[in-house]
Amino acid sequence: MMDRRQVLRMAALAGGAAVAGGGALRAQSPVRWDISIPWGPAEFHTRNAQRFAEEVRTATNGTVQMTVHAGGSLGVRANETVRAVGDGVVPMAEFAGFQNVGDVPILGIESIPFLVANYDELQVLHSLVRETWQRELERRNQLVLYVVPWPQQLFYFKRPITSAADLRGIRMRVYDRVTAEMSTRLGMVPQQLTNPDVVPALASGRVDAVMTSATTAVAQRYWEFLRHAYTTNHLWASNLMVVNLESWRRLPQATRDTIQGIARRLEPEFWNVSRGEHATRSAELVANGMTVEDPPPALVAALRQATATMADDFVRANPAAGPVLAEFRRRVGRAA
Repeated sequence: MMDRRQVLRMAALAGGAAVAGGGALRAQSPVRWDISIPWGPAEFHTRNAQRFAEEVRTATNGTVQMTVHAGGSLGVRANETVRAVGDGVVPMAEFAGFQNVGDVPILGIESIPFLVANYDELQVLHSLVRETWQRELERRNQLVLYVVPWPQQLFYFKRPITSAADLRGIRMRVYDRVTAEMSTRLGMVPQQLTNPDVVPALASGRVDAVMTSATTAVAQRYWEFLRHAYTTNHLWASNLMVVNLESWRRLPQATRDTIQGIARRLEPEFWNVSRGEHATRSAELVANGMTVEDPPPALVAALRQATATMADDFVRANPAAGPVLAEFRRRVGRAA
């Protein structure tokens, strides 16, 4: 009996095979691609994906039909997405770079603590590293269509935090090895969890605190568990929308050009959506009884001191990141 991965892969291949002889798509046999999304249906990344799918369907006269499956409903875990797309388990998916550093370590460069200060600097970093991301993912049988960041990051707690001493022993939800190391250096106990696992962990008491954006905090109703949020902006995280290369290459060139043109046009708009999310969702958190504020200076100082060597640690583990970071710092006018 075939397992779920085999069934999904066969379905993906069948959808991609709906191509007529001579490279023209049959109007009566549209290509149907399922898009795996780990985020909930209300999150802006999911809505972006739905808009992208709708515009592709319209522009291709229905010959390419993408269906967004939110909340990990296809069974693809967030930290296994690169492998799932590369193996053809799903033809398309969106994933957060930091959650797939086990397969592509350089995806973690933007999550180096306090490296990037704002969206403008993030665009500079992406201009330097995106080609490497694309090349590494192509080696894993997938093509990047667009890249969009999450808004600023926050720490969420049950009680007020006034200094680094208040962090000791707190079980903090983290994303990856980098944020786990940061939490450990601050005296917290890291608990690595993907997005769908956070609320159950809060409900069971496995974690006492969370790091994420205000967008996710609203979508997951953190006010039911946590009361105090601090805009630490300690790292940045971006999502990549990718498509399996075998499925992609079955499309006629003109159709590929159309889809990539839509992705290029929408990506800046999706960035603007992200820029507006922090203020909007922070206000929703406050309306639901949470406090949202800048962290105390003592906490910021402790965060920066604890993470000061982590950029060098990242370069030692990923030598290709060294020239990228050097040029990034040069362009933003900041010494190493």
